Amino acid sequence: MSHPTVTVRVRDVLRYGQERALRLGRTQQLELGDNLFIRIGPGGRRFLLFQLEGEPDRSVAQAVAEALNLQNPEYGWHQGATLRSLTVVEAGSQEQPEQPEV
Repeated sequence: MSHPTVTVRVRDVLRYGQERALRLGRTQQLELGDNLFIRIGPGGRRFLLFQLEGEPDRSVAQAVAEALNLQNPEYGWHQGATLRSLTVVEAGSQEQPEQPEV
């Protein structure tokens, strides 16, 4: 017997990741597509958007910021060793330290 297909909205997945980042105090990474990933920082008010090949588009970051209900997000870039990530931070939010796993 096959099970029915369940559709989960991307907005719901993003908010779930945001809630976990807040509750656990740990970064949550989600795969949004074949070549698009998000890392939501502890506290849920900042994120990195990155691709394994290429760079993410700012319009995608704006849509994600809206879905996460960030107020006055500030956009920038972070150059890592191999990837360039689009950074989004809610204006006035404080960076939360990563909590150890329990």
